[in-house]
Amino acid sequence: MIGIVDYNAGNITSVERALKSLGIEYIRSKSPSELKNCDKLIFPGVGDAAYAMVQLKETGFDVFLKQWTAANKPLLGICLGSQIIFNWSEEGDTNCLGLVPGKVKHFHTIGGKSFTEKVPQIGYNNLTRQHGECPVLKDVPENADFYFVHSYVICPENDEVVKAFADYGVKVPAVIQKGNLFACQFHPEKSGPNGLKILQNFCNLNN
Repeated sequence: MIGIVDYNAGNITSVERALKSLGIEYIRSKSPSELKNCDKLIFPGVGDAAYAMVQLKETGFDVFLKQWTAANKPLLGICLGSQIIFNWSEEGDTNCLGLVPGKVKHFHTIGGKSFTEKVPQIGYNNLTRQHGECPVLKDVPENADFYFVHSYVICPENDEVVKAFADYGVKVPAVIQKGNLFACQFHPEKSGPNGLKILQNFCNLNN
């Protein structure tokens, strides 16, 4: 069973619609106890890092997600869920979950005065693969486009965890893998057939 973490931080309906279209059974819950017996978790999110962390702490999902990943159970972070898995976010000077070593920085912090792209990045951007195969990218075409909406960029301490990146004036890590923890900076559920393939690959892990 697939669990969707509902912590009052984002539009989860689009993820639900995507799973339904794939015929994948799932449970959506605001309670860690209701998700503890799931095989895999999807951790979506849209909005502000500081607000999201408050919600995670109030619901107990902060501790639950740390225990989940410590047990090497499959987790897929999406958008904001791909950011707050790191140690710290520049957005609101926020201490995050620390599931993957690294920071989250604004485009302008990374790009400096030479950065001229519009922020947030909104729209489709293509991916470039690196650092070997990644299970969630299986059978996804090279240079496929995915839908991004973000102002902040994930910056892992270890670049080896970055399995694909996009170019938006600076290098944007787009797909992360650390053991059974996966994360997509973009929205696979809003990215057409290629995005659905990523969700299907994740849900079929180890099956």
